Amino acid sequence: MGEQIIFYVLAIMIVAFSILSVTSRRILRAATYLLFVLIGTAGLYLMLGYQFLAAVQIAVYAGGIMVLYIFSILLTSHAGDKAEKVSWKRQLPAIGAATVGLAFCAHIIYYNIKRVAELDLFNAPTMQQIGTNLMGTSKNQYVLPFEAISILLLACIVGAIMIARKR
Repeated sequence: MGEQIIFYVLAIMIVAFSILSVTSRRILRAATYLLFVLIGTAGLYLMLGYQFLAAVQIAVYAGGIMVLYIFSILLTSHAGDKAEKVSWKRQLPAIGAATVGLAFCAHIIYYNIKRVAELDLFNAPTMQQIGTNLMGTSKNQYVLPFEAISILLLACIVGAIMIARKR
């Protein structure tokens, strides 16, 4: 019963802060709300017993990426800037895309509930297997996407600096 209560609190927190993050007109507040979403996601990982994934979530996303977001926001705009108000012509396609995405996620969850119930959580991968999969170069290993993301983040930093220098 206690785990269900914690799950529902985390789920409500993630949904509420996600909505606040995309609807907030203050840029730094939106980034702060996103930080709470990422921390709530780490809490869900802890509930699933994936301590390593929760630690990575907090260290990489809630720590590093949020610092990058906040620095890029502060380099390109003032802290008190508000986002422009979006017209209904642009909101309707976004609402439609969000609804389609929600229906797609609900479909996947509905048809995979039995498979999730059959998972054997006691045979979780070891740290060595996780590290090998993350930094390996064989099939189903992720060193190339990892390097691509690092180059993308570097390009974002350079772009933010260039925009800040033009002001």
